[in-house]
Amino acid sequence: MKSRDIAQQIIYKIIDPLVRGMIKIGITPNFITASGLVLNILACCILIFGATHGDRGNFSYVGWGGFIILFAGLFDMMDGQVARIGKMSSRYGALFDSVLDRYSELIVLFGICYYLILQGYFFSSLFAFIALIGSMMVSYVRARAEGLGIECKGGFMQRPERVVSIGLGAMLCGIFYHFMGDYKVYIGAFKFPVFEPVLIFVIPLVIVAVFANITAVGRLMHCKRVLQEMDKKDHEK
Repeated sequence: MKSRDIAQQIIYKIIDPLVRGMIKIGITPNFITASGLVLNILACCILIFGATHGDRGNFSYVGWGGFIILFAGLFDMMDGQVARIGKMSSRYGALFDSVLDRYSELIVLFGICYYLILQGYFFSSLFAFIALIGSMMVSYVRARAEGLGIECKGGFMQRPERVVSIGLGAMLCGIFYHFMGDYKVYIGAFKFPVFEPVLIFVIPLVIVAVFANITAVGRLMHCKRVLQEMDKKDHEK
């Protein structure tokens, strides 16, 4: 079993009592999915407010945004568990979940891009935009492949990894700022900074930007091999 699956099973065991409680009071998977979207919109609003009203280098808004992104990620896990345990799975529910997940990612990454641009971190905002592209392409390749009858779920940077990387990085950036302030490490006589608090936020974005696109390309190559085999068998008939 992969470490990702082990971590997922541990989280499921923790949230299962809450999931069963939700089922008892009649909460539906679609309601949980919609609640997760609302939380991600809230995270985006916090980042936009921080971009327009916060001082450059004040990452407290980033920290709160990251906390809410992680909290919303739990809703993304709970909706599936409620559907499975409560026997409320449906084709429309699966579609609804996928569509709102895409909205959530777009909205959060938009908020991050907006924050970084207005706070003067334009170069860093490019990685957020590349992460957005990669996130969408990972999902698109899977959807298109499944439309052609190919199972395509592989890759390192799937949605849970993206949510945890971005949310945890943002939250830790806020925590670091709370305890250390605008702390920088300098080198040389010219006081050239080699570390700034924003890196705690940006480095996970870089990781997501790189590996999400690698995952998308990897899925595309997997589909190419499968489709070539399918075409070969069709020609041999």
